[in-house]
Amino acid sequence: MAIIQQKKRFILSVVIMMMVLCVPLFVHSQTGGNKAEIDSLNQEIQARKEKVKQLEQSIDAYKKKIEQTKLESTSLSNQMAILSNHTAHVELDIEATEQKLDTLELEITAFQLGIADKKDTITKQKAIISEFVKTLHQEGDKSMIEVIASYENFSDFFNKIQYARSIEADLGKSARGLRIAKEELEDKKQKTEERKKTYDVLKKELENKKEDLSEQSFAKQQLLSETKSSQATYTTLLTNLKSQYQQIENEITSIEQRVRATLEAQDKLDGSTLPFDGTLAWPTQSRYVTAYFRDPSYPYRYVFEHNAIDIRASQGTPIRAAGSGYIGQARFCKTSSCYAYVMIIHSGGISTVYGHLSKILVTSDQFVTKGDIIGYSGATPGTVGAGPFVTGPHLHFEVRKNGIPVNPLNYLVKDY
Repeated sequence: MAIIQQKKRFILSVVIMMMVLCVPLFVHSQTGGNKAEIDSLNQEIQARKEKVKQLEQSIDAYKKKIEQTKLESTSLSNQMAILSNHTAHVELDIEATEQKLDTLELEITAFQLGIADKKDTITKQKAIISEFVKTLHQEGDKSMIEVIASYENFSDFFNKIQYARSIEADLGKSARGLRIAKEELEDKKQKTEERKKTYDVLKKELENKKEDLSEQSFAKQQLLSETKSSQATYTTLLTNLKSQYQQIENEITSIEQRVRATLEAQDKLDGSTLPFDGTLAWPTQSRYVTAYFRDPSYPYRYVFEHNAIDIRASQGTPIRAAGSGYIGQARFCKTSSCYAYVMIIHSGGISTVYGHLSKILVTSDQFVTKGDIIGYSGATPGTVGAGPFVTGPHLHFEVRKNGIPVNPLNYLVKDY
C-alpha cells in the first residue's frame, strides 16, 4: 500500500509539472529591475565616503596646526592664527557633514529601490506557489489509470517521474527563497529607518556647525576691532580679561564656602532632607556642546582654563535648575561688559553655576526645585549680562565638587 501511495504522489507531481512547465521557478540569486540603478548609487556612495575620508584627514591636519600654535608665545598674531585655523577647521567639518548627508540620501534611495525589488520578487513567488497549490487541488482527484493513459510508453512515464522529483526540490527552494526575501525586505526597511534617523541628527549638527562658523568668524572680527591690530592694546586687553576672570572665580569660591557653611549649620543640606543621587538634569533643552570641560581647542584658553561646558542656547532660552538646592549667588548686571550668573548650592558638596544670563528670576538664599526656571540665556555680544569676549548665545554651565570644578558631563543625565 505504501508503494502505491508513493507512486501516486510521483504521478501527481508529473501532472503538476506538466501544468506549470511554462511558469518560471524562483531563483534566489535573481535580481530586480532596479539593479543597475542600485549599482550606480552604490558607486557614488563609495566615492562620497572617500571624499569624507579625505576631508577628515584635512581636519586632523588643522587640529595639529591649532595645537602647535598654542605652544607658541602668546601674541596677537598667534591668537589670530588660532582663530583662523579654527575657522578653516569648522569649514571643513561643515563640508564633511554635507558629504555625509548626501551619502545618507543616496543610501536611503538605494534601500528604497531594493525594497521595491524585494516586494516585486515576493509578489511573483507568491503567485508561483499559489499556482502549484491550485493545480495540486485540481489534479489530486484523478485516478492512476487516467494519468498512466496519458503516456504512450513507460519510458516517457519514468522520465516525467524523475523530472517531477526535481520540480519538487525547486518548489522547496521557492518556499525557502520566499522566506529569505521577506527577511531581507524587513532588514532593508529597518536600515532605511536607521539612515533616516541618522540623517535628521546630522542635519541638526550641520545647522549647529554653521552657527559655530559664524561665531568663529565673529571672534576674529571682534579681536581685530578690540585691538585695532595693536600688540600693545592686545596685551592690555589680555591683562584686563585675566583680572576679570580671577575676580569672578574668587567671588564664586568665597561665596560658596560662606553660604554652604551657613546652610550646613542649619541642617538644610542634610542628605535626608535634600538628597542627591549623583545626577543632574540638563539646564537647557539643547544638548549641543560648543566647548567642553578644559577643552584643549578652546580659543581663549590663554586667558583662563575652561572649567565648564558651553551649551548652545538661543538668546532668551529658559534656563532650569539642574538640581534642587539654595541660590548661593544671583549676580545681576546692567551692562554688556558685566558677567551675570547664578550659583546653586546642592547637597553632597555639589554646586552648579549658570553663566551669561540675560535675565535672572531668583534671589540669594531662595530654595529652588530641580527643573525650576531660574533665568534666561544670553551671551549675544553687546547684550546685558553677556560679559566680555563672547561670540554667540550660549549657556556657560559649571559643576563644582567641594569647590573644585569638575566635568559636568559626568553628572548630567544621559537622556539622548
